[in-house]
Formats: sequence, structure tokens, C-alpha cells
Amino acid sequence: MSIRRILTIVLRQLYLIRGSFSRVMPLFAWVAIDMLLWGFLTKYLNTVAPPGFNFVPALLGAVLFWDFFIRIMQGVTMAFFEDVWSRNFLNMFASPLRVSEYVVGLIVSSILTSMIGLLVMFVIAAVVFNLSFLIYGLMALPFLLILFLFGIAIGILGCALVMRFGPSAEWFIWPIPALISPFVGVLYPISTLPQWMRVISRCLPPSYVFESLRAFVAGSAVSPAALLVSGCLAGGYICLAYWVFSRVHQHALRNGLIARYSAESVS
Repeated sequence: MSIRRILTIVLRQLYLIRGSFSRVMPLFAWVAIDMLLWGFLTKYLNTVAPPGFNFVPALLGAVLFWDFFIRIMQGVTMAFFEDVWSRNFLNMFASPLRVSEYVVGLIVSSILTSMIGLLVMFVIAAVVFNLSFLIYGLMALPFLLILFLFGIAIGILGCALVMRFGPSAEWFIWPIPALISPFVGVLYPISTLPQWMRVISRCLPPSYVFESLRAFVAGSAVSPAALLVSGCLAGGYICLAYWVFSRVHQHALRNGLIARYSAESVS
């Protein structure tokens, strides 16, 4: 695996962002709106809640962590879509670039672009709504790591889906976070779900994160076993996602489907 080829993928994304204000705005605009919307909602809920209960670390903190997952996932898919929209994807693999190097380049690009949105979320939550991240302490690190790994996995799976079914399949990718969110209990305990939804939630790493987050904010002990299970699930999803992406890439090469991503128009 060549570091130089990986950095080439990253550098291309940075050049695209630097040269277009329309690509810079989405990095922080939507997360800022989310923080303001949910932040003011938590302030209102605090006015009607029993004395001593604070919705900010439980509700606004959960939204912040979920937005972090979405930024990571979309950071991967958007870097891939840039190649799809510009019909540059086939050109990438006309070079000695390997699939593994391309995927790692997407991941590194996602890390860099997502850090901008994460910083904006932290600033708004802390300055405007007095959310102190010292409340979470070191527990924030495993929460963020698990969501990061799962976001990478879902992003790679989304790229594989588009590569398999064509550029028009990108519209299946945007709703994925919304489809997952009811099962992972971002805003409510998993116990409120019907039994069949709980079965699915046990297979999704974020459900363990948000259950642990609520337990931690409530002053209860966080289960290390639950975090370990969620971490193993997230790691397994990444391995599965990379396997699917590489298999779909091989299938596209064998069947000529990859020609859909060339600079030539294909009838």
C-alpha cells in the first residue's frame, strides 16, 4: 500500500474543496443548523422538566454524536460521488492505484472534512448552550471511536451500492442515517421499541453507544462489555464493507459496468 497514492486521493479532495465555496458550506452549515434547532429545544424542555434534570447533556449530546456519525459517513460517500459526478472514477484505476489505497484515501478525506463539522458542533454546543464536554470525560473517546468506525463502514457500503447499481443509486444513500436512527435510540431508550426492532438494534453499534451515553449522564455505570460488543460489531462491519466494495469493483471490471464512470458517454 503506497502512502503517496493515498495522499493523492486526499489532495484531490482538498483541491476540490478549496476551489469551491459550495463545497465548503455543507461542511459546517447543516451541523450548525442541527445544533441550534436541538439546542433551543433542549433549553425549552429544561423549563418544563423537574428541577435538577438537564436535557442538554442527554439530548443535545446525543444529537451531536449522531451528527458526527453522519458527517463521517457522508465524508466517505461525498468523496466517492465527486469522482462519479465528474466521471473520473475510471481514470483513477487507469493508474497503479489499488482498491485498498482508494478506500483508505476516502477514509482519510472523510476524517479531515468531518473534523470541520465536529469543531463547529463543539463550539456552538459549548458557547451557545453551555454543554461542557468535561461531563463525558474520557467516555467520549470510545463513543466517538465506535461511531467513527460505523460511519466509515456505512459510507463504504454506500459507495459499493452506487458502484453496483450506477450513479442514479446515490439517492438510496442519503436516507440511510434516517433509516437507521429509529433502531439505535438516539433520542430514546431501546426499551421503548417493539421486540422486532430491538433485535435489529442489537446488531447496530450506535445503539450500544447511546444506551451507554444515557446511562453515563444519569449517573449509572457504563457496561464495558456493551462497548466492547459495539466496537467488535463496528470493526466487523468495516471488514464486511471493504469486502463488498472490492467484490463489487471486481464485478464491475468483469462485466464492463465500470465504463459508466468514464469520461466517455456510454449508451
